Amino acid sequence: MSITAASSAIQAEDVVSHFTPAIGGGAEAAAADHEADDEAGADDGDDATPVAADGKLDSKQRQQLNKLQKRLRRLTGQAIQDYNMIQDGDKVMVCLSGGKDSYTMLEILLNLQISAPVKFDIVAVNLDQKQPGFPEDVLPKYLTGRGVPFYILEKDTYSIVKELTPEGQTYCAVCSRLRRGNLYAFAQEIGATKVALGHHRDDIMATLFLNLFHAGRTKAMPPKLLSDDGRNVLIRPLAYCKEKDIAAYAQLKGFPIIPCNLCGSQENLQRAAINQMLRDWDRQFPQRLDSIFTATQNIAPSQMCDRELFDFEGLERKRVQPEPKVQDAGRIGMVNLGL
Repeated sequence: MSITAASSAIQAEDVVSHFTPAIGGGAEAAAADHEADDEAGADDGDDATPVAADGKLDSKQRQQLNKLQKRLRRLTGQAIQDYNMIQDGDKVMVCLSGGKDSYTMLEILLNLQISAPVKFDIVAVNLDQKQPGFPEDVLPKYLTGRGVPFYILEKDTYSIVKELTPEGQTYCAVCSRLRRGNLYAFAQEIGATKVALGHHRDDIMATLFLNLFHAGRTKAMPPKLLSDDGRNVLIRPLAYCKEKDIAAYAQLKGFPIIPCNLCGSQENLQRAAINQMLRDWDRQFPQRLDSIFTATQNIAPSQMCDRELFDFEGLERKRVQPEPKVQDAGRIGMVNLGL
């Protein structure tokens, strides 16, 4: 594995405030926040005005960008607070793929770092999987210009994925497993205490439905997770953020997006079908996705069928026994006189 590193000092101000000023938490707060923005006419994620060729924003675009950044910052801060994602002294390794989600996550975390109530460091890490045509200069140039310390890991997982994936199957499972293994191991090498992933609210719901439809289990993506080997704490700061807001924000910011040519060219991916279903629902029933995401935080094990989560067999032991009735000595009990 080849590693390219660059660094620059980024310090967070220690101010007396919270990641977010919002009161309350959870998906209900996030849904209410989206609803309030919608009522205020700030739902700019649907129709961000195309940016001019020279990259300059007009007044309307600047207003859209400002609204989107405030919303994404607020929701990201809310998620960090709700799940205690970042503590004082953390070294957060931001996994940067070159896609809209990871660029947005990095930008919002850098923004929050300035006013967070705790001090934490940020380092960006990209895994160069040696895909043909991958523009190796894009991320180093961007990160250097942004003043972000970073590492580029060069590992030819592309050839391994192609070799191990049977013909006709999608690359996702093998690719993600190899990518996670390399990134998690590197997090230990550099002393990162948190590994930040760019999954957003729509990713969490898509995973939920993929498992429901194709794996027969109720499982999504948690906003915070301990890796299987117990060595890394994974966080998803964008857990409350809508994909359409992230897409509009990335467009207005002009991030140098790097497309994934490995899996992006594969047709009929199940996740793509699920994502289309979610987009259709969002257009037809605007509050449905908010309700679905809120449901992931309101689990009632006793109303499901999983015997590992709830003790159905032992319900009799918990039953409240009726008190014995004391009959009045002067009262005659009912007698069945039927023949």
